[in-house]
Amino acid sequence: MSNLNRKIVVVTGGGSGIGLAIAKRLASEGANVVITGRRQAVLDEAVALLGDRAVGIVADVSKTSSLEALYADVRRRFGRIDVLVVNAGGGVHAPLGQITEAQIDQQFSTNVKGVVLTIQGALSLLSAGSNVVIIGSTASMDPGPTMSIYGATKAAVRNMVRSWVAELKGSDIRLNIVSPGPTNTDSLREAFGDKAEEGLAFLTAKSPLGRIGEPEEIASAVAFLASDEASYINGVELFADGGASQT
Repeated sequence: MSNLNRKIVVVTGGGSGIGLAIAKRLASEGANVVITGRRQAVLDEAVALLGDRAVGIVADVSKTSSLEALYADVRRRFGRIDVLVVNAGGGVHAPLGQITEAQIDQQFSTNVKGVVLTIQGALSLLSAGSNVVIIGSTASMDPGPTMSIYGATKAAVRNMVRSWVAELKGSDIRLNIVSPGPTNTDSLREAFGDKAEEGLAFLTAKSPLGRIGEPEEIASAVAFLASDEASYINGVELFADGGASQT
């Protein structure tokens, strides 16, 4: 178990899926967790599940003004952030020739601009010993057919982290990426649309472990990197995909 007791944690996109699993894991280890999302009803349901250690605050990571309001609220309530989990993001399947301008803008706005604004806005609340965990994707190196734009956004995040680690030298703030492979969430099934079963079968066959991941398994990787047990780990991209991206 990680040593996260009384840590102040912010998880963007924490109302469902992998983000909610991360919030549950960190709260179970004693952290006070702030989850964000764009829908109040979803956050309310998640907070009811998480219990007294959780707070839900509506925020859009693609908008500076929304993040400023979020961090002002966090400062008022807690005064600091010990762990920032940058999880909000999403992807759209589209083959070359059918990629729309709106799809490009949507994915880069959340997955790239949103990551920049989220971390940049939190800097004044982070201090020596705090850390940031970004949820990337194995698509950063193995996007597969129809996921070129999504993969490009995740590759961009990997390269931004390479730069930021150097820029944060001397601050004692760690910055790492957890890149999940296919994970058993509603959003994965929704991405495949009416071909969900076919898509899941393909992903299962590709996995050396013969299955896709569970959100709780991704949460375990995040909990490790967020803890002091990972105090000498900085700037890594940890692939949590059962080895699928290496084959």
